[in-house]
Amino acid sequence: MIDLYAEALSTFTTLFAEAKASSGEIEPNAMTVATATADGRPSARTVLLKSFDERGFVFYTHLHSHKGRELETNPRAALLFLWRSLRAAGIQVRIEGVVQVVDDVEADVYFASRPRPSQIGAWASAQSETLGSRDDFDDRIAQVEAEFEGREIPRPEGWSGFRVIPEAFEFWYGAEFRLHERWRYECDASGEWSKRMLYP
Repeated sequence: MIDLYAEALSTFTTLFAEAKASSGEIEPNAMTVATATADGRPSARTVLLKSFDERGFVFYTHLHSHKGRELETNPRAALLFLWRSLRAAGIQVRIEGVVQVVDDVEADVYFASRPRPSQIGAWASAQSETLGSRDDFDDRIAQVEAEFEGREIPRPEGWSGFRVIPEAFEFWYGAEFRLHERWRYECDASGEWSKRMLYP
C-alpha cells in the first residue's frame, strides 16, 4: 500500500529543492502562517521555514507574540508557500495541521546557530508589544549587547519554535488560462491518509 504521507512529504521536498535552486526565488523558505483566536478571528504573516522532516514543519518566534498567543489558545495553523518562478506558471503548497512547541534542546541548538545580531534582537524585542520609538528599541539592543559582551548568548525564556504537524497538503500547479492542477492529501480522524484531485 502506498504511504501517502511519505509521498506528500517527498513531493514537497522535491518542490522545495527546485525553489531553492531557482534564481527567481529570493526567499524560497518564506511562508505565510495563518492562525486564529479561540473564537475564530484569523490573522496571517510571513515567516521563514527553518526545518522540516517527517515530524512536521518548524518556524521560530517569541511564544508571547501575537501568533504565539493565538497558537497557545488554538494550536492549529495553515502554511502557504508560493513559488512564482517554478515551472509553467508557479506553484503553491498549502499545509494545514496541529501545532506543538519544539523541545528545549531543539530550540537551543537552532538559537545557537543564529547570527549574533539575530540572537541579540531576540532578547531586545518584546515582539508584538507597543514600541514607543525606534530609539527605544536601539537602546534595548545596546543594553543586550553590553550585557552579553564577550560571552555566548543563551536562548531567551519564551523564545522557541513551533512545529506544524500536517493533517493536509495541497499542491497547486499553475497553468495557462487558470486551468491549474491541484492535488490534495488529507488525514482522517483514524490517521488514514487519502489523495484526490481537485477542480482548479
